[in-house]
Amino acid sequence: MEKYRNAALPVDERVEDLLSRMTLREKVGQLNQHLYGWMAYRRSEGTETEFELTDLFKEHVEWGAGMGALYGLFRADPWSGVTYENGIPTQDNAKVANAIQRYVIEHSRLGIPVLLSEECPHGHQALDGTLLPVNTAIGSTWNPELIERAYSHVASEIRSRGAHLGLVSVLDILQDPRWGRSEECYGEDPYLAARMTEAVVFGMQGRNPEEWKRPDKAAAVLKHLCAQGAGQGGRNAGPVPAGERELREIHLPAAEAGIKAGAAGVMAAYNELDGIPCHANDKLLTGILRDEWGFDGIVMADGTAIDRLVSITGDYESAAALALSSGVDLSLWDKSFTTLEQAVKQGKADMEGIDRAVGRVLGLKFRLGLFEQPYVDEGLAASTVNNAAARELNVSVAREAVVLLKNDKGVLPLNHSRIKRLAVIGPNADRLYNQLGDYTSVQREGSGVTALQGIRMAAPEGTDIVFAPGCSVRGMSTQGLPEAIEAARSADAVVLVLGGSSARQFGGTFDNNGAAIVAEGDPTEMDCGEGVDLAELRLGGIQEQLVREIHAIGKPVITVLIQGRPLAVGEVAELSDALLCAWYPGSEGGRAIGEILFGQVNPSGKLPVSIPRSVGQLPVYYNQKNAGRPRPYVDMPSKPLYPFGFGLSYSSFEYGSPAISQKEVTLDELRSGSRVEVCVEVENSGKLKGDEVVQLYIQADQSGITRRLRELKGFRKVMLEPGDSTTVSFELGFEELAIWNRNMDYDVVPCRVSIVVGGHSDWESGVVELKVKA
Repeated sequence: MEKYRNAALPVDERVEDLLSRMTLREKVGQLNQHLYGWMAYRRSEGTETEFELTDLFKEHVEWGAGMGALYGLFRADPWSGVTYENGIPTQDNAKVANAIQRYVIEHSRLGIPVLLSEECPHGHQALDGTLLPVNTAIGSTWNPELIERAYSHVASEIRSRGAHLGLVSVLDILQDPRWGRSEECYGEDPYLAARMTEAVVFGMQGRNPEEWKRPDKAAAVLKHLCAQGAGQGGRNAGPVPAGERELREIHLPAAEAGIKAGAAGVMAAYNELDGIPCHANDKLLTGILRDEWGFDGIVMADGTAIDRLVSITGDYESAAALALSSGVDLSLWDKSFTTLEQAVKQGKADMEGIDRAVGRVLGLKFRLGLFEQPYVDEGLAASTVNNAAARELNVSVAREAVVLLKNDKGVLPLNHSRIKRLAVIGPNADRLYNQLGDYTSVQREGSGVTALQGIRMAAPEGTDIVFAPGCSVRGMSTQGLPEAIEAARSADAVVLVLGGSSARQFGGTFDNNGAAIVAEGDPTEMDCGEGVDLAELRLGGIQEQLVREIHAIGKPVITVLIQGRPLAVGEVAELSDALLCAWYPGSEGGRAIGEILFGQVNPSGKLPVSIPRSVGQLPVYYNQKNAGRPRPYVDMPSKPLYPFGFGLSYSSFEYGSPAISQKEVTLDELRSGSRVEVCVEVENSGKLKGDEVVQLYIQADQSGITRRLRELKGFRKVMLEPGDSTTVSFELGFEELAIWNRNMDYDVVPCRVSIVVGGHSDWESGVVELKVKA
């Protein structure tokens, strides 16, 4: 038996043996993920359940003497053009995946299996795939344990279909909400993003590398590395004018947390950092990622990103060589990596770099157990995908993601004795796709729960629900206003369901990487998603006019925002008696909205991002640098409309004064593992059981560098019955108190630390001080 086939041998030894047997052509084949997966199959003529592999797929296998990876075999959306009519039914997923795998193995001289990679920014983007709320909503839960369970299910769906890699958006930090991909961020804070990233990795892969081989686990590829959310002007893939300190303090902690959690891979970002594109940034992809963090997994390119390097190299071979030497291992649809064999022969790329990258790809295949078990149980997906347990898990995330921002005079929860007729009005009330976000698969007819449906499900028996859309998301037509006004006049209260949409349309225009192409002045309803950046953050179309018209009637107005980015909704908040932010709450999000409106669920979400008053305030994120003095605007308040971490409950919570275990700590003590305990008592002073997210922030100065206004260093979500209290404890040690010092070393320095424990980032009471001494 060849060494590489011996499962008892260490992975490194198996990789070395297999590499020694491979030709250059076979090695280059392992580094390419060139084909769109939906082009690898077609339905046999006249059948619904029989499939055949395409000549194009077979040509790609022949070209590479095998295949490194295949992206998006199960992707179904307007870009791929895959629907229930022409796609692979869930019960046949594994059969087609096995056919793909069998063909590659049998047409690979050495029998090397192929990796199947799938898109899952918020659940699996496949027919019948579980679609979780988007990442801003997930960030609003402040509940990593729940998210770990959710992504554990996502992994089981992916693997049951026959795929192995899940591409997950976890690393981007939302600093400019004009960016169309805002919805892919867990928020504006690196600590919160890091905790959520860990949860995703643990959920998908487990906590032990041996678990990767399980039939319900998948390898996580974390994207995007790094700082894609800080592009100039909020433009997608725009240049990021950030120095190393900003990168290390804000944009790298989530990636480091994911690597420490064991992530199998990362995906490089489209943007550049100080003139260096991330795909050509050896300091980032090798120096930091591998040399500092010890990462030994794969670096995947983003779609066609390596080809963009031609603008700085002059040709595809040089672009491929530059990306390879910088640390990229596996391509995605680009032409450049298909020229690697020529690049070696031309002396532009070397065999050492080729072998290094191929070794990483092969190592992942060995760790996933694909050489021993390349095929999947063909009956597994039918019982795993989008089952009742998955839907219940999905709605659990949606319930905790909704943030109550305003509730004047306790208008919520809705009282059946006072409200016999309820008007539900707005463009997002009954449009399922508008609550799903970007990277969303085609939905089965009749699936999901819209806000209107959820309200009807939750309303007490006998409540009369009337509906009128009123307007569209971006359209300027006022034709629907009279019907909406009449509905509001006839009702005891009004629920306005407003916001935006990332719903792509069949027949739309897409870039070669799948991003939507929306021209200036385009009438499309999309106002968010990849390729859909905004200059203005107010509600689109005539939605604000709709709010004014409904408010003027004089009935209680409850506004629900379904959106992918934090919009500037100052006037909307002023004219609403209650305001909820649901982000894009997923396919079951309507249930959560209805349950919260009628008090069956007590809202517990907290904002993962600051809500601006105006686009002119940007940047408005809470953890800006401390200038040492106020810097007010003349024409409006400097503070956001709602701060990071903010969220109301139907209950109320009282905080005691925080206590600290010691008022001084030395550098040596911190370096030796000493930790300072901070405790606070929290009481539910309301009449309902509720969850509160207790947050710990520090504000440090006298550090030798400028620090941030506040920095989140801990949070805990606690459930309390009415009248109950609990003591919440946090610990501050080296990791929480160290900084990137003047020499760019991560270390503790003498400083003064003010510690705040409360319910949001602008909490003003209960400050204690800690002195860090030399």
